[in-house]
Amino acid sequence: MSVSSAILNGRPVEPPYMITGRRMAAVDENAAALGVARKQLMESSGNAVARAVRDVAEPGASVAIVAGRGNNGGDAFVAARFLDGAGLRPEAGRDASRLGRGYDVTTLLLGRADNIGTGIARENWAALERADYDVREVRDSSGFDLPEADVIVDAMLGTGISGDLREPVATAAEAINDADATVVAVDVPTGFDADGGDHAGNRVEADRVVTFHDAKPGLEDLAAEVTVADIGIPAAAERFVGPGDLSLARPDGRDGRPYVIGGGPYTGAPALAAQAALRAGAELSFVAAPESVAGEIQGYAEDLIVQPYEEDVLTPERAEDLLETARRYDNPVVLGPGLGTADETLEAAARFLESYDGRVVVDADALEVVPDVETDATLVCTPNRAELARMGGPDADDLRAVADEIESFAADLGHVLLAKGADDVITDGERTRISRSGTVGMKVGGTGDTLAGIVAALLEEADPLEAAAAGAHVNGLAGERLADADGRGFLASELLGEIPAVLWGGANV
Repeated sequence: MSVSSAILNGRPVEPPYMITGRRMAAVDENAAALGVARKQLMESSGNAVARAVRDVAEPGASVAIVAGRGNNGGDAFVAARFLDGAGLRPEAGRDASRLGRGYDVTTLLLGRADNIGTGIARENWAALERADYDVREVRDSSGFDLPEADVIVDAMLGTGISGDLREPVATAAEAINDADATVVAVDVPTGFDADGGDHAGNRVEADRVVTFHDAKPGLEDLAAEVTVADIGIPAAAERFVGPGDLSLARPDGRDGRPYVIGGGPYTGAPALAAQAALRAGAELSFVAAPESVAGEIQGYAEDLIVQPYEEDVLTPERAEDLLETARRYDNPVVLGPGLGTADETLEAAARFLESYDGRVVVDADALEVVPDVETDATLVCTPNRAELARMGGPDADDLRAVADEIESFAADLGHVLLAKGADDVITDGERTRISRSGTVGMKVGGTGDTLAGIVAALLEEADPLEAAAAGAHVNGLAGERLADADGRGFLASELLGEIPAVLWGGANV
């Protein structure tokens, strides 16, 4: 099987129709925020699994479902209902003649029902119990007894799992692989890693895979028929940034030491960026700035570590020194806030980027040099509408309306773009997200600087597109929280206090 031979609603699926397990979890969360509950998706997923069983076995065939305690198992519990006749016994009061229309299904749960991990999976297990389906708990590996079956449904572990299988899953996987039955895997075979490719050596070898929404990376390498089932997730759950994107990029702890290179003509911009990085989870925040303004920048916040240099503006020679510092510590750099547009400063910014190979958020005045620079650095560029046009991108009031053009421009540029407007467009040239958060009050000066700092902090753990998308959403939601209280009269500096509440407080995301 290859990705191009996967089937979605009866038609071939062409590359790059593919999604990692991590991203799929984020899309699920975004769909729920849009009003498409996971319970609805589980019904659709279970129905798709049941259809796959019907494709490989006639009614009356025996089916063994081996399920774990997560939502992967919940999908299979739903499938048992859709297969009808699922182990119903004549003494339950149902007409025994109807049993022949469905399948003889036995559902084995690995673990105790009390420990099923999600509410919706527990509900679907309870529905099977109350309806008198043949359900059994397997509380340890010694109690695992796989019944003879024509079809085995593998629903033990889904995406997000890596490394070799442990008990009782390992024993169950071995029994499934040894059985003389057609094996249908739910979403991915147990032990298959849909993120990093760290597949278990003792994973389930499936004959057929029913995966949901998109193909998962690596499924094309399996000796299995793969079906991509449309389960009703709206395209908006992938296109629009939502709470799932925050979950992907949210720091686990306090880490990272962003290095802001800015200031000269202006002092507020680098101070805002550096403080925003701290508010978004950075451990320390450094600012390299001319000595003439270093004291003023330090005066904005005692939490910043300001490193002054002699020149009044950034020069090419000074950029070489800062380059060595950036290389030594290998933390995300924010280049541009308040730098100014003197010729020697732009030359210095270009020289820094040409020589650096780390992560850089390029903002404000430094954006001008990006199109003409060849660099091995990983750049996230954060232009507003006017700056995007000056870089050579589309010139439009409504960035969302030209999102495809911005994507093409990012592909030509070779860097991630976070184009700031009423709706922000975030793209790496292949994937594009739209952040709809924010308010007209964010036209106030300095909100782009807070955004740059947030993105730099998130870059410590998240990949560039994830960090940029989540950063835009966090910044916008922080503005919305202020607008609820102060209308349009808030300041960029006031965003700082709202950032932690948006990232970790779970409010209005």
